[in-house]
Amino acid sequence: MRGGQSLAEALETYLAEWSERTGIAVETWALPSTDVPSRIAAGVLAAMREALSNVETHSGARLVSVAVTSGASGLRMTIRDHGEGFATLRAGRGIARMRATFTELGGSLSVTGTQGEGTTVSGVVPRRG
Repeated sequence: MRGGQSLAEALETYLAEWSERTGIAVETWALPSTDVPSRIAAGVLAAMREALSNVETHSGARLVSVAVTSGASGLRMTIRDHGEGFATLRAGRGIARMRATFTELGGSLSVTGTQGEGTTVSGVVPRRG
């Protein structure tokens, strides 16, 4: 995080810059309202960057929806693009990096898509992260 920003502030800043640069609209459903340990925050931000890079490169989407929530059970990240989707997932380096990041934090990440309807990246990190 830059200059002591919270995860929510860092995400807001990154999403605004990314949307401006790519021309893809971002709909923010939720951002964490509580402090998140810096190690988890850094991992989530890295995975978010990777997921949005995939949206920009592969999806053809004009809109992406983002939710990052933090609660007693942990932190959950969901990124849903409204693009082309896929019939069969071809997990490249980006998806492998996102999964590795969440695994290192004790969590898990899934990528699902529907041809013609978009792709959803969902990750969860337990509170103990």
